[in-house]
This record gives sequence, structure tokens and C-alpha cells, in this order.
Amino acid sequence: MIKLLEDLFKKVKTRLEDSSEDEHKNHVHIPDDLLYKCPRCQKVTFMDAFVDNSKVCPECGYHARISCRERLEMLADNGSFIEYDKHMKSQNPLQFPQYAEKVAQLKQLTGLNDAVITGECEIMGRKTVVGIMDSRFMMASMGSVVGEKITRAFERATRQNLPIILFTASGGARMQEGILSLMQMAKTSGAASLHSEKGLLYITVLTDPTTGGVTASFASLGDIIIAEPKVLVGFAGRRVIEGTIKQRLPDDFQSAEFLLEHGFADMIVERKEMRRTLAELLKLHAREVV
Repeated sequence: MIKLLEDLFKKVKTRLEDSSEDEHKNHVHIPDDLLYKCPRCQKVTFMDAFVDNSKVCPECGYHARISCRERLEMLADNGSFIEYDKHMKSQNPLQFPQYAEKVAQLKQLTGLNDAVITGECEIMGRKTVVGIMDSRFMMASMGSVVGEKITRAFERATRQNLPIILFTASGGARMQEGILSLMQMAKTSGAASLHSEKGLLYITVLTDPTTGGVTASFASLGDIIIAEPKVLVGFAGRRVIEGTIKQRLPDDFQSAEFLLEHGFADMIVERKEMRRTLAELLKLHAREVV
């Protein structure tokens, strides 16, 4: 009986090995950059079509995360961007273990010194200060450098009587910098307040995700708050809130559509329409400085 089972196992094993060899011979390698699979609807499309559509899924409209440089290319007039504080770097003020190594790795991976770029540019001929956060760099968490660059962008916009547009995308405060990270909430909010007191326009564009201390500070202070479709925006996580209030939250809680319905956002704008929409808002709110 044992001999019979051993012979049967060998036959099955041989057939499986032969089948695997045939599949390997007939297998066609598909390059990783040829196709894009949407994480929301699971539909597959050609990468070229996805990129040409501003990295928005043509099937369900999912707005994929993009880098700050890609965002800038979609937004600014050619050759008009002048970057601020390009060489500002974090110094690991708390000597957090392995933080410096992590930052160094991300610098090499992203080509950025930290999680935001700031500067001035023109959008369809309208001059503005702009800041764009990049989720590839420690989920765009707000540390000392991010807070300082955003604060300085507000201050320059105030001195030059310019509007400011900030594209937010963040996991919140950066834990590796402790209380110094939390201090950036007050600093950026104060700079936004001084800009507002001068009667200048501040537009916030919420992208996926905008959470934590960024949401609780400058991201929610815009004169006009725009969001991309279906992005996640919130402070604490769903499970934390449900555990605190002992209630189940709506399925669309912390989505851009929920914010719009409850008055926390002014409009939802698709990525392809963002440049034109911002240019129109800048034109509408333009004013002569006396």
C-alpha cells in the first residue's frame, strides 16, 4: 500500500513539474511600467493613458498620489517657478534613533530635502506663492523644516502682497521631532493669520491624505478650501473616534464629499480642472495694493 502511494505521489509531482515548465516557457513578461492597476476599482489600464489623464483612473476617477514636482508641472506656467529655502534641512534636534539615516535615504529616493517645496510662480499669468507637500517623504509629516518653510512662504507672500496656495498631503506631526513638531502648528497658523490681516488671499487644496496636525492647523485656515475628489481628510483615525464617542461613523466620514456637505470645504475640483480653477480664483480676488 505504501509503495502504491509513493508511485502515485511521484506521478502527480512529475505532472506538476511538467505543467510548471510549460507555463514558464509560455509566460510573457509584462514590464512593470506598462500597465496601471487602480487600487480602488481594480481595473487595469495602460500606464501611458493613466499618465496622460493626470494620473487619474479613467474608469472610476481615483486621484492617485503624485509627487510635488509632478504637481508643480501641472500647475505652474513654464519656467515661472522660483523655489524658496531649497537647501533647508532637518538637524535631528532630539537625536531620535535612526532618524538621520531615514532622512538620508528619503533624500536620495525623492530628490527632496524634506516633505514640502515652496516658492513663487505664475498660474496662467497670475503670480502667487505656492507650497506643495509630498507624501513620499515620511508621509509628508510636519517637522521643523516643513513648518519653517511654510511659515516663511506666508511671510514672503505677506511682504510682497501676494496670494498663497498650499497643497496639503500629510500624516500629521512628525513624531521623531516631538514637541518641536507640534510647535509648527501654532507657528504656521500665526503666519497665516498675519497674511489674512493684510487682506490677502489664502487657498488650501486638500489632497490625499491630509490628516493630523496639518489638518488641525494651516490646512483648515484657507479663505477658500478646495479638495480633490474622494480624498481622505481628518484629524484622528476612524477607530479612535468611534472608540471615543461609542458610535459608528458614516461610511463617507472624513472624505472630501463629507467635508463639502458639512461646510468644511468650499468645492471639490478634479485634477484636470485645478489649474484653470485656481487661475480664475486668483483673477477674481486680485486687488490693487495702495
